[in-house]
Amino acid sequence: MALSDASPEIADALRVLHRVFGYDSFRGEQQQIIEQVVGGGDALVLMPTGGGKSLCYQIPALVRAGTGVVISPLIALMQDQVDALTALGVRAGFLNSTQDPYERQAVEQAFVAGELDLLYLAPERLRTEGTQRLLDRGEVSLFAIDEAHCVAQWGHDFRPDYLALSMLHERWPKVPRIALTATATEATHAEIAARLGLEDARHFVASFDRPNIQYRIVPKNNPLKQLLDLIRSEHEGDAGVVYCLSRASVEKTAASLVEHGIDAVPYHAGMDARTRAANQARFLREDGVVVVATIAFGMGIDKPDVRFVAHLDLPKSVEGYYQETGRAGRDGEPATAWLAYGLQDVVQQRKLIEGSEGDETHRRSLAAHLDAMLALCETVECRRVRLLAYFGQQGEPCGNCDTCLTPAESWDATVAAQKLLSTVWRLAKERRQKFGAGQIIDILQGKKTAKVIQFDHDALSVFGVGADLGTSEWRGVVRQLLALRLLAVEGDYGTLVLTDDSGEVLGGRRTVTMRKETTPAAPSGKEPGSRSGKGKAARVPVDLPAAAVPVFEALRAWRAATAKEQGVPAYVVFHDATLREIATGLPTTVAELGTIGGVGEAKLAKYAEGVLDTLAQVGATPPATPAVPAQAAAQPPAHAGVAPEPHPEPPFEDEPPFDLDEMDPWDE
Repeated sequence: MALSDASPEIADALRVLHRVFGYDSFRGEQQQIIEQVVGGGDALVLMPTGGGKSLCYQIPALVRAGTGVVISPLIALMQDQVDALTALGVRAGFLNSTQDPYERQAVEQAFVAGELDLLYLAPERLRTEGTQRLLDRGEVSLFAIDEAHCVAQWGHDFRPDYLALSMLHERWPKVPRIALTATATEATHAEIAARLGLEDARHFVASFDRPNIQYRIVPKNNPLKQLLDLIRSEHEGDAGVVYCLSRASVEKTAASLVEHGIDAVPYHAGMDARTRAANQARFLREDGVVVVATIAFGMGIDKPDVRFVAHLDLPKSVEGYYQETGRAGRDGEPATAWLAYGLQDVVQQRKLIEGSEGDETHRRSLAAHLDAMLALCETVECRRVRLLAYFGQQGEPCGNCDTCLTPAESWDATVAAQKLLSTVWRLAKERRQKFGAGQIIDILQGKKTAKVIQFDHDALSVFGVGADLGTSEWRGVVRQLLALRLLAVEGDYGTLVLTDDSGEVLGGRRTVTMRKETTPAAPSGKEPGSRSGKGKAARVPVDLPAAAVPVFEALRAWRAATAKEQGVPAYVVFHDATLREIATGLPTTVAELGTIGGVGEAKLAKYAEGVLDTLAQVGATPPATPAVPAQAAAQPPAHAGVAPEPHPEPPFEDEPPFDLDEMDPWDE
């Protein structure tokens, strides 16, 4: 849109977009959202991670008079968010418990004096009367409620302090509010609107599709080895996040990765705060670090170049899975969402629900979330279509998930289900015994193990009736029966018992269709990295011309040194996409560099000399025809700034049950 054709509000916003961020146009519904908030209206925004949510409140905060107040749930990330804004020339600050009294006083004085464009607060701090009186003393341009799904009471990231944010409109009725989240079903969407008093706000719902992410769910079989194979074959030298269910698993997995030459750090709530903060800082500020974490890690992580997110344990809900996998590929480059899923995951999650605090309604809610996650794992359809459907959106088969690349087969498993359920029934009825899956499968396959002989199970009429299926196939049958609630687990040792619906199958009144296990195809369009000696090889974007690769690597090296010197994450200096555009466009002057996407006025002034010197050192010469479209010339400054953007028989010996005492609480 030309400035001459734009409304005054959008014309101002476009000028800020270009001057601060170095871009000429908005994406998707950003313009409509910004126009709504700049005009003083409320907005509720559902937009996927990497879709540019932050611009939707940062630009209005810069266009409107006063300071934009951002309510953010994680104080650990506020410093990096403020650093990123400051690098763009935006006057930003935060107030949280990590500051000493003098630092807090300086920020408060700057706010009252009108010297801040954006101020970050945790919801807990906003609830205090002192903070509310402080906001009364200054001019607030807007309230931005980030990660708004935290208000959903039975959601995966519920934060009680978010419930108090409904008071914003009561105390400051003339200040517009914008609530934003990347994760919300239709029910959660409605709950956010109701609890925050945003029913009359304008609602914006973007597509939840992240086409650059390849979703893959594989049968769990020695998950640590599977993870190592994934990293070595596809993501050597890449930044990644590995999610585990327990703290003990986090420590063990991180140590094992380090032993195998992978730069990995652990993160969980049981670590001392200093070590945890140091590990998070390494992940954010260095290239190619893998963090192994519990679900306590990740909300609000802005690192754009995470190339893979791996789950070694089953997430509790589709919302949690989507939120966690969404931390991959925020820069729009290809990324992998990989999950190893097995029988013990289902057993463990069912046990956690049974032992959870809360009433029966709460447990039913948890069970419904788990059922949806299990349906995603067991589907023979496109994963992306299933994922979008969960959030109330339609999609077409993507051709870029495991079920599209290697179509899964389904089979009529009714007879197999009857054999297994009959074995469980006969043990309970004839012997008054309960066993885990291992013993049940041995009986079905006719194996005369020591335990089978000890309990005289070879005398059962079902002994050997399942010899036609292998052990992994029978484990799949058990897993899917648990997922379908045709089988249940009981007690600390995960013994198998029938459910109210089992009789439908045993009586022949219900058929059972199951997914056949397949070996996923090698991903397409990806180039595995390589390691030379102990050095770390960066993954080169597949669309970068060969001649531009050494230039891109030289720019990355310059960026790493500059970021280290300034004590900020590398992406605060420039994103990979900007370096890639520089490496192909090869600007030779400050003016030409200013036409590159992502190079705003502040960064041009700060980094132009370093970039042009680096290009000169590698002998880069510009192509005869520009490789990328040029942007409009830089506009003169208008006003201060803006910003960027998881019976005593251990039933599954190969997958020992987790220690429930090691489960990570919500700790932030």
